[in-house]
Amino acid sequence: MRNLVKFFLRQVAGLLFRVRVSGALPDVRSRLLVVANHESFLDGLLLGLFLPLDPVFVVHTGVVHNPLFRLMLSLVDYLAVDPTSPMAMKKVIRLIEDGRPVVIFPEGRITTTGSLMKTYDGPAFVAAKTGATILPVRIDGAARSYFSRLAAHVPKRLFPQISLHMRPTTTIPMPVAPTARQRRRKAGEAMRRLMQDMIFATRPTQTLFEALLDAADIQGHGHTLVEDLKQIEYTYRDLIKMSLALGRLVARESAPGERVGLLLPNLAPTLGLVFGLTAHRRVAAMLNYTAGVDGMQAACTAGKIRTILTSRAFVEQAKLGDKLAALTDVRLIWLEDLRERITLADKLWLMAWALPFPRAALPAGSPEDAAVVLFTSGSEGKPKGVVLSHRALLANIAQIRAVVDFSIDDKILNALPLFHSFGLTAGGLLPVLAGAKVFLYPSPLHYRVIPELAYDRNCTVLLGTSTFLGNYAKFAHPYDFYRLRYVIAGAEKLATPVRDLWFEKFGIRIFEGYGATETAPVLAVNTPMAFRSGTVGQLLPGIEHQLIPVPGIPSGGMLHVKGPNLMSGYLRFEQPGDLQPPVSPAGEGWYETGDVVELDDDGFVKIVGRVKRFAKVAGEMVSLESVEKLAAAASPGAAHAASTQPDASRGENILLFSTDPALTRERLQAAARDGGWPEIAVPRRVVQVEALPLLGTGKIDYVTLKQWAEKA
Repeated sequence: MRNLVKFFLRQVAGLLFRVRVSGALPDVRSRLLVVANHESFLDGLLLGLFLPLDPVFVVHTGVVHNPLFRLMLSLVDYLAVDPTSPMAMKKVIRLIEDGRPVVIFPEGRITTTGSLMKTYDGPAFVAAKTGATILPVRIDGAARSYFSRLAAHVPKRLFPQISLHMRPTTTIPMPVAPTARQRRRKAGEAMRRLMQDMIFATRPTQTLFEALLDAADIQGHGHTLVEDLKQIEYTYRDLIKMSLALGRLVARESAPGERVGLLLPNLAPTLGLVFGLTAHRRVAAMLNYTAGVDGMQAACTAGKIRTILTSRAFVEQAKLGDKLAALTDVRLIWLEDLRERITLADKLWLMAWALPFPRAALPAGSPEDAAVVLFTSGSEGKPKGVVLSHRALLANIAQIRAVVDFSIDDKILNALPLFHSFGLTAGGLLPVLAGAKVFLYPSPLHYRVIPELAYDRNCTVLLGTSTFLGNYAKFAHPYDFYRLRYVIAGAEKLATPVRDLWFEKFGIRIFEGYGATETAPVLAVNTPMAFRSGTVGQLLPGIEHQLIPVPGIPSGGMLHVKGPNLMSGYLRFEQPGDLQPPVSPAGEGWYETGDVVELDDDGFVKIVGRVKRFAKVAGEMVSLESVEKLAAAASPGAAHAASTQPDASRGENILLFSTDPALTRERLQAAARDGGWPEIAVPRRVVQVEALPLLGTGKIDYVTLKQWAEKA
């Protein structure tokens, strides 16, 4: 009778929810533990109906008291446990050792964010203790049903499509640790990473425009999404309309596959053009308008950019007229003129065909096609063009979403320019595709305005560099950031005084991350579930790494990475337009980050320094970052940067540039003695400056600093 009821329910659920099952059940005859994410009250029923096995379900004792769920549980074998009881997991261990497949939800509770929530150590310790084979199953779509626990204002459907993805089996070996408590914690960490890997690995394969359309279908086309300085809130429908219309107009002025330069500020149309150009098979080349004539010309040469799309109002306001006039071999298209070229045929195409049927109007390209070109900051030489495919950008967004719970309830304040990889991926594409709201602000340098905006717009997420965050904190009222739940720092090392100031003034812990333009960009980030001060967090799911020793540097090694978020290749000034795929001493398809890092036993990444930012003093390698840390310890309230100059007898001398007029070498020596720094890390000279040279992205301009050092 039970089998007959299950057969009937399987047919009904399969029809209503259009359930798709992917993956294959492993040939495991005993000790099988099935773990799944927990999206809704339907999850257990779905697994019981569609998994080709007859498992025992581990459920919370509170569920059994509900008559409806007790009726559902009558169709399967189950074990009710109290997670607070120390004997609960022993019952599960006995079940597995008896040979019964067991299904358990490591999160324990149904998600209220739509993302992975806290995973408990108990299921992981059971897997390690029994040596069970673990079958991860990703449930996708059930959170969009009325059986979920998402907030009432989150769009839901009566019968959303649901997928069950069975991943390859794995195991969690019993961790090596001195105490049972530590072994249990380490096993729990392994289960958390397993679940995050599962969430990431089951992402869809698509293009940026397809991802935008899917996000609109999930969140609702009328969901307000993007706001900029014009104080207009744009919905998904508005953004798609903007993308289709502007993309069609630019496509008329360019060829398929052409790299079109975008020289525009942080505004909704800029974001719309990124989606629109890629939808029409063009590549958005994001030009850095703070790079100067030489930097912009080098970028145009490297990428063979012949057409630049910009705005007269922006050029006039940013005083870029002379710089654009100095560029050679490029044609300017003005956004104001483009809008006047919309014809009746364009309007009919948009309203009668493209908007109602966007997938048919613009057939999807390949995820491996180039989507955008970003240019490196030029902090250590000429800018290089970094070609990022749809696959790389969407993979990085999926990696971030697997570890950070951005949701429809969040509002991201992004003042980082969209020509910067951190600003584009984390501050532009991520919120749009996750359903979070985003406020685009055109300049990160308005230190008094941005805190007020965070307060006035009820922002919950702030992105910035250490330099920018330090200045926001100086000028902000203590209550300006009361709504913030995530402050994420990247692009440069987070200074300890900045971290301390935010905690003392606002009670906010900054989550430091790490990445590179070449990796779209995030490689690692601290999160609420995995945080370690002094590190940049753990590597994101799906990233392979190798540490190759560097002669003269005793600890750590050069970090080489490989993963789906890696660039397609470089466009170099010396070989214009030629794509050079990534390669490093680790092999083809690997990227050498240029950073020396250490990884601790729990996988947290600590940056030792950039190889190019080591000085060889009297035969010893000295990290210039350690010199800057020493200066920060001696003078916390000022800005410091170290560089080198040649020295015939010592090899190189270290010079420290500081905005503290009272900082002396004697103070640095005293700080070195107190903090345990070696004497060789004390700079040879201290040069007082009014301000350090900065790039438009907030990073220190080390090229200019090196020139200062050589002249000093």
